[in-house]
Order: sequence, then structure tokens, then C-alpha cells
Amino acid sequence: MEGGNIYGASNSLRAVSSTTRRNRATTMDVFSRSSREEDDEEALTWAALEKLPTFDRLRKGILMASHGGGAYEVDIQNLGFHEKKRLMERIVRVAEEDNEKFLLKLRNRIDRVGIDIATIEVRFEHLNVEADTLAASRALPTFINSWTDILQGFLNFLPLLPSRKKHVTILQDISGIIKPGRMTLLLGPPSSGKTTLLLALAGKLDSKLKTTGRVTYNGHDLNEFVPQRTAAYISQHDLHIGEMTVRETLAFSARCQGVGSRYDLLSELLRREKAANIKPDLDIDIFMKAAAAEGQEANVITDYILKILGLEICADTMVGDEMLRGISGGQRKRVTTGEMLVGPSNAFFMDEISNGLDSSTTSQIINSLKQFVHILDGTAVISLLQPAPETYDLFDDIILLSDGQIVYQGPCELVLGFFESMGFKCPERKGVADFLQEVTSRKDQHQYWVRKDEPYSFVTVREFAEAFQSFYVGRKLGDELSIPFDKSKKHPAALTTKKFGVGMNNLLKACISREFLIMKRNSFVYIFKITLLTLLAFIAMTLFLRTKMHRDTVTDGGIYIGAFFFTLTIMMFIGMAEISMTVAKLPVFYKQRDLLFYPTWAYALPTWILKIPITFVEVAVWVFITYYVIGYDPNVGKLFKQYLLLVLVSQMASGLFRLIAALGRNQIIASTFGSFALFTLYALSGFVLSREDIKKWWIWGYWISPLMYGQNAIVVNELLGSRWDKIPPISSSNESLGIQVLKSRGLFTEAYWYWIGVGALFGFIILFNFGFVVALALLNCKHILLFLLVEVFVNNSLPTQAPCDDAAFGNSQTAKSEDLEGNDDANKMGGLIQLQSQGSSHKNGSGRSSRSRRARFETAIAANGKRGMVLSFEQYSISFDELTYSIDMPKEMKNQGVLEDKLVLLQDVSGAFRPGVLTALMGVSGAGKTTMMDVLAGRKTGGYIKGDIKISGHPKDQDTFARISGYCEQNDIHSPHLTVHESLLYSAWLRLPPDMDGRTREMFIEEVMELVELNPLRQALVGLPGVDGLSTEQRKRLTIAIELVANPSIIFMDEPTSGLDARAAAIVMRTVRNTVDTGRTVVCTIHQPSIDIFEAFDELFLMKRGGQEIYVGPLGHHSSHLIKYFEGIQGVRQIKDGHNPATWMLEVTSPAQELALGVDFSDLYKNSDLYRRNKALIKELSIPPPNSKALYFPTKYSQSTFTQLMACLWKQHWSYWRNSSYTAVRFLFTILIAFLLGSMFWDLGSKS
Repeated sequence: MEGGNIYGASNSLRAVSSTTRRNRATTMDVFSRSSREEDDEEALTWAALEKLPTFDRLRKGILMASHGGGAYEVDIQNLGFHEKKRLMERIVRVAEEDNEKFLLKLRNRIDRVGIDIATIEVRFEHLNVEADTLAASRALPTFINSWTDILQGFLNFLPLLPSRKKHVTILQDISGIIKPGRMTLLLGPPSSGKTTLLLALAGKLDSKLKTTGRVTYNGHDLNEFVPQRTAAYISQHDLHIGEMTVRETLAFSARCQGVGSRYDLLSELLRREKAANIKPDLDIDIFMKAAAAEGQEANVITDYILKILGLEICADTMVGDEMLRGISGGQRKRVTTGEMLVGPSNAFFMDEISNGLDSSTTSQIINSLKQFVHILDGTAVISLLQPAPETYDLFDDIILLSDGQIVYQGPCELVLGFFESMGFKCPERKGVADFLQEVTSRKDQHQYWVRKDEPYSFVTVREFAEAFQSFYVGRKLGDELSIPFDKSKKHPAALTTKKFGVGMNNLLKACISREFLIMKRNSFVYIFKITLLTLLAFIAMTLFLRTKMHRDTVTDGGIYIGAFFFTLTIMMFIGMAEISMTVAKLPVFYKQRDLLFYPTWAYALPTWILKIPITFVEVAVWVFITYYVIGYDPNVGKLFKQYLLLVLVSQMASGLFRLIAALGRNQIIASTFGSFALFTLYALSGFVLSREDIKKWWIWGYWISPLMYGQNAIVVNELLGSRWDKIPPISSSNESLGIQVLKSRGLFTEAYWYWIGVGALFGFIILFNFGFVVALALLNCKHILLFLLVEVFVNNSLPTQAPCDDAAFGNSQTAKSEDLEGNDDANKMGGLIQLQSQGSSHKNGSGRSSRSRRARFETAIAANGKRGMVLSFEQYSISFDELTYSIDMPKEMKNQGVLEDKLVLLQDVSGAFRPGVLTALMGVSGAGKTTMMDVLAGRKTGGYIKGDIKISGHPKDQDTFARISGYCEQNDIHSPHLTVHESLLYSAWLRLPPDMDGRTREMFIEEVMELVELNPLRQALVGLPGVDGLSTEQRKRLTIAIELVANPSIIFMDEPTSGLDARAAAIVMRTVRNTVDTGRTVVCTIHQPSIDIFEAFDELFLMKRGGQEIYVGPLGHHSSHLIKYFEGIQGVRQIKDGHNPATWMLEVTSPAQELALGVDFSDLYKNSDLYRRNKALIKELSIPPPNSKALYFPTKYSQSTFTQLMACLWKQHWSYWRNSSYTAVRFLFTILIAFLLGSMFWDLGSKS
């Protein structure tokens, strides 16, 4: 094998695929429509179409009518929604079954006229990525540290002081080849550099990182073409506009990315087919023509990607965000993937695209990508966290990365052979991907050592990497790298040299359409602003009521000037709303800007232009309500001149605050400097201080203040009118009253100042909006440079992450964790109280017997059975019977024709969760897992709940239940400026009983930290997800610990392993297992468990879509009970050796399988003996034990109001102290305001 082509090695699945591709020419007749009889109408229509010129034929197609209605000609540019839907039904009716057939038809059409498809080979040679960062306590962003960093940075720049930053290597001298037509899996333990490698290959590395080496596409360096458009990088961070639907999000992406070379390919294809008299498949023909049509609002590619990603069910649902209800996390992850798949790129670098997806959905998506890569010779590198064996088998090659070094790169079939040559073997019931992520870890490596005759010693990553270079796969790779890529073989359309996908006009139209859509969806904001303006207008007109507004003295004129200033103030404040709206959209803008969706001006221009009509309406509301009621000049010309001026002032304010938002890029900073700008403009407007009173060192500020021009213009417009053209009877001057009023306030008296003000305001509008464009173009996503917060490293490695889709470093402190050693440490602390044992013995026995078969987790469990803890707690079970949850039918579904009034999310589910038994709550996306946990935990405040919920036999009372339960949410939300230990202390302080002394509380916190392996991270700052602080896996453990320190009896955990790689998931599950071993009742929802993790559970609660249970019971040894139950159903295929039971059960119970077998798994379960046994158990647990009492607490909260206040003050103290940007801005703002006030009003108070 060493001398052969190792890339030809393939398993049976890939062999079949390769054989199919080699024999396309002989198999195309299978898929051709020429073997069928065509009716005369279709033949005549096609003949007429063939007579058209090539350009016209590109715009016309023949679509088969529904229900056998024949064929008819359609205009590609005007394909309607139903026509596209009918086309999708014909070519990809079921994505899992029809996608490969469709792609083969498409490829066969291209091949039979001899057209070559563009392919991309990516090489990286001697790639190094390095950075300098702070470490340990100096990395904590406290107020003092932040100012110290600024001072040190200045001294380093001079240079007067050597840098104290640590030098970190993220990627270390790595080389490799990504071949077209092959699926490459990128694997590695946490913080190994996977994201950084993908960013480097996609040409998107942060410029602050030090990068050496070379990345080439088809032999060309990255500066010779546009890598952002040649390849698509799919980030692990889901950044989308929540107000857009899934379909609109993908359609906008397709519209911006354009069609690439599809149009040229299709033109040549039609020309050759006409010359060869070849008639194509009509469905393929119309699909290719529709996919090549540029500038459409809804491209057919969008519908195709929605189909293969399984997003059709939520295509017209808003994506949503933290404040807007939308699609699920798994669906949002698929939207992130689809956003780039709709483009014309032929190379994909995908970063953790399976987060939040169940293993069955992940496998289906990866299979669709595999079909695209194999059939259309695409290039793909995909990073996955916990790939199931079935998903792993879909890949051709694998890159195993650890500590920034490549341990292995080559065919998947040969990777185990490499590690066996090193003395490590993958166990039989172990997923290969899980084995590969653990075998390089110091903590896990020893369990895979198979050379019993040799003593084991830890093999470092460097030793693995050096061994791979001498392994025959590594030597073969080195030989291929030594031969340069033959540029003469590259396809001219493979690499993109144009910066944007479509013309500027089309991009501007797309951005205008999107901005208008967002404004329409946010219409409440503008309605609220108009309502607020109306209310303020009524206040203003009653405050300055015309019956009280006289025109007899200079003092009367001053009141009018005050009314004008109040009007200008309102216009400025209304414009300040732009700050929050602009900052909220910036993350999505930065992502799409860096992906070259559109130029900056195309995004900024609609934001400005489309707001102008709203400004006209807002100002009209104000002016037409207040003008005559206040008693301004009745001349209608004066009215409209005031209206025009206020429109310009409002537009100037909006432009100014948009500019401030783009410069600040942070809500706190932008809002603070927005307030500062308001204060400065007011002070220098000529009203607070007249022109004569402004000091000479501030007079320049007066002349550049936009509000000064607005103030002078609006006052001149009124006071030079006919009503003020009179001389007061007691005046010693011959000037008119209006002139005297203007002079008394230091304002200009010439009429032309109105037009000067109009011109100046128009200039400021242009200037501010131009600055907004420049700021968006030059500045990047504002994020904190990531630091090492604790000096705890694994193999001297440093983690990497990708905030704002740029490489970063140092935020994920991967800590070395030691196995727990029973209760010895707890006993040494003293005061150990054994758990109170309540409930029947068979409940606890079930948990212990099932745990004995999980050798993987035994090292983390005390040898003497259940763990004792410092604090005792009551054990409680929770049972529920015939539980139903429904909500009012959403308006979107009613609009689609649904007649029911209520949408049922849970249908008559029954079950019981017991102490010491770890229960997995599983099901496909949309099955109702999280909904059921929310209902049981009392977190559903809306909707309709029916059924019984009992706590150890007593009816559940939410006020008391909240005191004995914990809920670990899927989203790890923590205070970012506290350390790990402080976060736990805060939770324990507020939630433990008030009579507990501080020493006992601290002992309990220490014990919990040991239990969840957080001791090495006790002084680490929590930070913000994806920005700084803890890694995802460490956040999960902190979430669990925060609930544990409340000493709950029942804990709900929503997807505790979501977003984690296999090894990190194992660490978290060890934490969960340890928690159960204390005797608590624990329920977890889980998506993609490995075999090890899945079989760490004692029982399974399996649900299907629609909120119905289909299996509730024990797993058994090697999942034997589960497998026996489903294999006992006629027609269900048996599980293959080595396959993951969790993936298998989801596949065999899918809706498609139900349809194929003609069964309802829910009905089968409710007619089974297992269901009857469960009902008997529920009945038993629904009866309170003798002498037991219902839960009761004398107060609603654990702590008194004073204690709560002190705890919150303590937390806020540290939050402000470590939030250096916010604290610095406050100090700076206060100092600057004080300086401005002092210097502006210098010595004015001493004047009489």
C-alpha cells in the first residue's frame, strides 16, 4: 500500500460513489428523460425554444404542469413562488433520497458536452501563526490594569520598556493539501487551533497575528485573487438579523454573492448542446437557468438549500434573537451554513456547523455536502465537535490537529493504523473521532495503550507529529508537496478576481430592499417615536401657549427663543435613538462586509436615505401641532421654512449619532459619547451662552456647532417677520423689536442667515453620513484582545477562538483537571454530614447497578458508592401524568390556512425522574424536549398546561419548588466580570439557607468546585462567550456548578454538551455523573452523544416531533434494553456493529420511517408492557410517603432583603471595577464635562 495512491483507499460507501462518478457516461441514460414518450405539446414547445438565440434561451424554460397537465414555457426571471415549489418537488422531493440523483443528472449534462468543472486545490506550507498576550492576574481587565496597559504600550512603542507579554504559538509549522472531490474532516481537542487554521485557509486571519508560511489555491498566493469570494468560510458564531425570516436571510445572501461562473457555464453548455442536437432533462434545464439568473430577489438556489438543510419547515419564520422569539438554536446553526452555501463558491471551510443539531440531522447535512463534493468536485474542510461514527464514515480525509501541530493528515481509513504503530488502539465500542480527540491528551491517553509488555509513557504531540512525517502517509504527503501545482491545469473560472459578486446597482437594490424590510418589521419603533413626539408636542404647546406668549418686550422675545431651543432639543433627542439601532446591527454588518457581500456605502446609504421620509413625517407631526398653537408667525411661508429647517436638524442629528455609533461600536461607549456630543452642542449653540459670552478659546466650537446654525436660522425666520417689525413704546432704540431681541441674545440679525443655516445643516448631514461610511469601512468589530487569565496550560498550548470571525487567541483556558479521589478531601475539611437516605431502596439500586457498567466514568466516582457532601439535602422525585402543553396558534400558521385555535407542543406525556438515576431526554429537533423541561421546572409563563405534576407525591407548588430545584440553561449566561469563584460565591450567598455560617458556605463551594473540576480555574475571569474568558466547555461546567451551590435536590440540564467536542463533553458528563452520585435527581436533554456518553445515562425519555413519548425506560448494558425494544418492532432495521445506539434510534424512529412502516411509534409505546410498568411507577410515586409533608418555606426568598442588597452591591462593585472600558468612559466623561463647564463659564459668575 505504501507505494500505491493512498487517496484511492476507500470504504465501500466511497467506492460506490467513485464508481458511479467514473461511469457517468454509461449511467446517464438511467436519469435521462429521452427514454420516455413525450407528448406533442412538449415537443412543439421545445422546438420553438430551440429556435431562439442563446441569450433568449437563457431566459426561457419548460416547466411541467402539476397533475399531468403537460408542459408550458416560463420566463426564468419571473418564476413565481408556486412554480419554484413545484420544481423543487420534482427534482428533490426527499432530500435524503433524491439529492444525489439530482446532482448526478446535473453533472451528466455537463460531462456529455465535454465541459470541465472548475476545481480548487488548497495547499498550506510551513504555516505559523503567533501572537503576544498578557497572562495571569495582569490579564484581568481591571481599571488599574487597563490604564497600566495603555502606559506600558506607550513606553513599549518608544521603546523605553521591554514588553511583558507572553509569546504564544497557535499554529506551528504545519503543511498539507486539501484536494478537490474529497471530504476533509478537521478534528482536534479543545484549543488546538482548528478555527485559526480554517481562517488561515480562507484568507481571513486577523492582521494583528504574526503569520508566516504560504497558503495557495491552485498554486496562486492569496494576494493574486479574492479568497473571500473564491472560498466560503462558515463561522461557528451565528450572527443574523433577527427580524428577517430564514428564507429572506438566505435570499439576501444569494442576491449579494451572485451567480459566479454559472451564467458563462450555462451559455457554453446551451451552445454545445444545440450544436450536438442534445435535448437536456427539462427539470435540470430550468433549474440551471434559474440558478444562473442574476439579481433576483428569490433565487431557486435558496429553495434548494432550504430543502437539503431541512429548513423548509421554518423557512417563513423569523430568525429571532435574544429579544425576539424565532427559530431554534439548531435551525439557526443551519441558517449560518445555508447563508454561504447559496453562493457560487466551490471551496468551503466550515467551523463547527453541527452545534445544536441532533446526530441524525448532522449526518443528513454532511451526506448532502459529501454528494456535492464528490459529484461536482468541490473542496471542503469541515470542523466537527462530536461526529457520530455514521457521520465520520462520510469523510474521505482527516486532519488531526493538537496543540497547533498536525498529528495526522490523510485518508480516514489509515489513521487508526498510524496510532496502532505508536502503540495506541481504539476500543471496539468507541467512536474513532472520540478516540482521536483523546489519544493526544495527557489525561486520557493512557487508557488506549495496548503494548502491555512495554511500560507506558506519555507520547507528546511533537512526538506524534514527528512520527507522522516518517509514516508512509506522511511521506507521501511530503512528496506531493514537493511538486509544485501545475498552473496550466487550472480552470480559468476557479479563482475569483472580482471583489463583489454582482454589480453595484444590484447590491444597492438588495441593501435597500433589506433595510426597508427591517424598517417595516421594526415599525413599532417608528410608531413609538411619532407617538412620543405627539405627546411632547402637546406638552410644548401647552407650556408655550399663545395666550401667554406676548410680543411687547425683549423679554417676550427671549421666551420665544426658549421655545425654539426646546424644539431643537427634542429633534436632537429623537435622533439619538439611532445609536442603539446602529450598534445592534453592527456585528452582522462586519461579518457580511468581511465576506464581501457588499461595499460599505451600499449598506450605509439605505440606512440614511430610507429614514428621510420618516423624518418628514416626524417633523410634520411636531410642526403642524405646535406652530399655530404656540403662536408663531401665521405666514404659511414661515411655517414651511421652519418645517424644512427642522427636517434638516433631525437628519443632522441622525447622521451625527450614526457616526458616533460606528466609532464607538459598543452600546455603553457610544451612548456616553452621544450624551457628551449633545452637551457640547447645546453649550455652544448660542442659547446657553450667547456669542459675546463665549470665551475666545471656545469660539471655534461655536462656529463648527451644527446647532448654532439651526438656532440662528430658526430664530431669524420668526423674529424678522411682520409681527416683530415694530418698535416697543418704551424702547430707546429705533430698531424693530425682532432686531432688539436678536441682538440681546447675541444672534445674527440678517435674513440671509436662514439660508446659511440651511446650507450649513445640509453640509453637516453630508459630512456626518460620509464619516459614517468611512468609520464602517476602516474600523473592525470592537472586541477585547483575548488574554490568558490563569497560567494553567495543557502541553504548553494556548487556546484559540474567532470573535467577529477573526482569529484570536488566549481566551479558552484549557485546564488540567485531576480525577476526584472520593471523599478524602471532604473528610479532611471536617463537618461531613452523610446524605439523608429517603425513598425506597430499589430507586437508588437502579442507579448503582447501571453505573457499574460504565468503566469510563468510574475513575471520577468515589469507590464507596454515593459521595457525601458538607451539606445535607432532601431527596425528591418528580412524577407527571398526562401532561399537555399548548399555546395559541401563531398568526403566521393561521395565515397559511391552519384552522385550529391552539398549537399543541406536548401531548399527554407521562414519566418519573428519581434520585440517583440519570435520565436522558432525547428526540429530534422540534420534539419538545426543552418545552417539557420548561413546563416541569415552571419556566413557562404563557400557554395552557394540563395534567398532574407531583413532587414526591405532593402537588407541585412553584414557589417552593424553585427553592429545591436548579435549571442549567443551554445558553451559559453569567456575569462576565466576576471570577469563577466569585460567581459561585454570589449564587451560594443568595440561595443557601440564611442560618448558614460563612465557613460552611465556603467549604461547600470548595467541594462543588472539586466536584465539577473547576479548582484550576477559580481565579479565571468568566468573560463574554466568543470574546474572552472561559471556553465553552468551562462555561458549561460553571453553569452546572452555579446550580449545585444552591444545594438543589432536582436539577434540569438543557443540552449540557451542546457546542463541545467529544473530550470536553466527556468532562462535562463526568461532572453530571458526579452530581447524580450525590443522590440528586438529574434530567438532561442531549443532542449528539457519543456511545460512551449515551451509555453513561441510566434511563432514556425519547420523544418524537409533536411532543409525544415513544420510549421511556432503562438503557441496559450496552443499550441492550433500548435496542431490544425497537428491534422487536416489525420492519425496524437492526443496528450495525459499532454504530451509536443514540444515532440509530433517531434514524429508525424518524417520520420517514413511520411513514414507510405504516406505524405510529407513540401508539406502539402506549400499548406496550413498558408503558404499563411506567404508569404503575408513576402511580406509586404519586402517593406521598408516610409521615411526609408538602414542601414549605416561611419566606419566598432564601435571604432577607438586606442580604440580597449587600450581595448585589458586592457583585456590582467587582463588575464596575473590572469593566474598565465602562469605568474609564465614565471617569473621562465626568472630567471632560467638568473641564468644559469650567472653561466655558470661566469668571462669568463674578459678573454682576
